[in-house]
Amino acid sequence: MNIADLRVALFSGNYNYVRDGANQALNRLVDYLLRQGAAVRVYSPKVECPAFEPAGELVGLPNWPIPGRSEYRFSVALSAEVKQDLADFAPNLVHVASPDIAGHRAVTWARERHLPILASVHTRFETYPRYYGLAFLEPVAEAILRRFYNRCDALVAPSESMAAVLREQGMNADIGIWSRGVDRTIFDPSRRDMAWRRSLGIADDEVAVGFLGRLVMEKGLDVFSDTIAELNKRGVKHRVLVVGEGPAREFFEAAVPDAVFAGFFQREALGRAVASMDLLLNPSVTETFGNVTLEAMASGIPVVAARATGSTSLVRDGETGRLVEPGRIGDFADVVAAYCTNPLLRAAHGAAGEKRSRDFTWDAINSAVADCYVRLIGGQQQQRASA
Repeated sequence: MNIADLRVALFSGNYNYVRDGANQALNRLVDYLLRQGAAVRVYSPKVECPAFEPAGELVGLPNWPIPGRSEYRFSVALSAEVKQDLADFAPNLVHVASPDIAGHRAVTWARERHLPILASVHTRFETYPRYYGLAFLEPVAEAILRRFYNRCDALVAPSESMAAVLREQGMNADIGIWSRGVDRTIFDPSRRDMAWRRSLGIADDEVAVGFLGRLVMEKGLDVFSDTIAELNKRGVKHRVLVVGEGPAREFFEAAVPDAVFAGFFQREALGRAVASMDLLLNPSVTETFGNVTLEAMASGIPVVAARATGSTSLVRDGETGRLVEPGRIGDFADVVAAYCTNPLLRAAHGAAGEKRSRDFTWDAINSAVADCYVRLIGGQQQQRASA
């Protein structure tokens, strides 16, 4: 079988209505598959004003707004119309990207028809309850995920560190790597713009400690703000530059009152904002890969990250940045202070990170997923022949 013979039904909880790293990766995958001649149909919630135009053909799923996070939608079923559309499309593989209700129903639909199923893991959903005072639910969430992923034929994870966690949790026996790429036409050291920094009130001799991403608690906003408070207590000179928007902005503004909140950017404007930082502080432990980490590396700035899934597969501690045990505020402050006071260290680690980022090209990465599709379909065909 060739890639052009693929007919993929892709289910996602968020394909284009809110922009994030996961759906950016899915859209790039679909674009790649379509360019190779494959047929792809995407099933996901639709809204009137999506964040961007989707790659490929998008079929809407019945959905509800998530309580307290209404910008996100929760797929609740496969309607009769969706099932008929699936039957008409006649996929030879089902790819599920979200363990929501529609994802569970899609797995059941595929299993009833003996179609191979690939699940892609994009975030550590089981860790989310701890950020909303519900940590006691983590074992329950993990058990639900284990049942979901073990009903699939294989999983792909964005990093080897995440794959190791999934194996340890018993999520599946067949786990491959679907890494992430970076657009070097957007993220590059040459996009650094000192005039833009000055327009925000950041002086040329000030070290800009950056936060990049959606402003939600699960991104480690509390650890970030506590680290900045510790730097202030120590008298370490710096400025905080926040790039992104989200529902926790009010919390973050109160917690880091002297920060510059630049807002949300896309494409070249985003590349300029990242390259204009002096280092990135990424304390999140919910990432499976860490797109923002790779984007910062490609922009030539060092990264201070939590020693967690994703980051450990990207950041080479002491070479392209620093890894810190999650939640250890004093240690985060130590390594950020070292960068703030040592421009040569920043330059050396930033250059090393930029060099490492060149290994991540999108087409080569997405071809690995297409190869996995072909392998799973071939395995299913062999089982049928032997039966």
